[in-house]
Amino acid sequence: MGPSAINIGAIDEDRNSSLLIAGRVCSSPVNPGRLVSMGFIKSFARQRRALIVSEMAAALLLIAVLDFVTDYTIRATLYAVPICVLAWFCGKKWGIAAAVSASLIWWYVNWSTGDPILHSSSEAWETSRHFGFFLIVALVASALRRKSDIAADRLALLERSRRLEREIVHISEAEQRRIGQDLHDGLCQYLAGLACGVSSLRDDLRKLHVRSEADTASELVKLLQDAVVQTRDLAHELVPVQVSRMGIVLALESLVQSVSRMHGLNCNFQFRGNSPNWDEQTAMRLYRIAQEAIHNATRHGKARNILVFLDAADHSISLRVLDDGVGISDSHSDGMGLRIMRYRARSMGGEVTIERRNGTGTTVSCTARINSQGNEIAAA
Repeated sequence: MGPSAINIGAIDEDRNSSLLIAGRVCSSPVNPGRLVSMGFIKSFARQRRALIVSEMAAALLLIAVLDFVTDYTIRATLYAVPICVLAWFCGKKWGIAAAVSASLIWWYVNWSTGDPILHSSSEAWETSRHFGFFLIVALVASALRRKSDIAADRLALLERSRRLEREIVHISEAEQRRIGQDLHDGLCQYLAGLACGVSSLRDDLRKLHVRSEADTASELVKLLQDAVVQTRDLAHELVPVQVSRMGIVLALESLVQSVSRMHGLNCNFQFRGNSPNWDEQTAMRLYRIAQEAIHNATRHGKARNILVFLDAADHSISLRVLDDGVGISDSHSDGMGLRIMRYRARSMGGEVTIERRNGTGTTVSCTARINSQGNEIAAA
């Protein structure tokens, strides 16, 4: 399974639905009338440009007829509606063309109905004023449409990047589970079988009083047993079933013990606060963040001492991983691992910060707020 490719053609669809996306972000209650109007706007926008131009031309002629029948009492702002629609849905050129057409139609209708202003010395000024107004409407509408398109594109790209982040994390979790199960059910069992075989060989050599070969076999047994333990620890890190079975506190304690055995360094865990009762997804995210921070400290930071500290308050959680290594270099400061850490934190309404302490060492912190139920993370 691999991440799905970005469909560039789908950006237009995301752009057209940007207003609905923004509506979901807002906390205002759903208004049925607003939903109906949004549906009408989307249906209108799906029409061909030629059809929209024809409809707005008909609207201009209808306004002109009303203006003629009512003897120049129709306000000029009514002419601005088709101009605004054309500039918004068809572009600036069509908006300007509509402004010119509306100016000519307005002038002819009002001059024909005997508008006293157009039959006086102010005719040129009044005509220029209305043309300027119509032109401004067209330019402002087209500018607002460009701004709306830019915002819609940003929303579409943001939604797309978040979907890709979720997909990357999902693929990463699936691959880790597969590799962990293969290690546990395959390599680990194979090494255990070898250890049993070599152990049997050692016993046979001792019965034959071949001491040097028996001692060598004993060393092989010990090495194979250590390999089994390390392989099992690695499999448990890739598939941390203890998070759901034992909870986050015991899972982190098991993690630091496993890291100490595998890497031969001093890794400790401290917990303060109330016993957490978070959902499994939240606990798994915290576990993965701590796991990635420890991995960076051992692999890139060359740390010898690591402290994992979890603080669980009534309405907040804080996870910190401190080490005495050389710190994270600039080449690794924006790697995939750190990006996934930040995504996991954002998924539970928190954030991850990385701080290089004075001297040596790095502190990776993850903080988030929890709601009153204590098992879900509330977005900041």
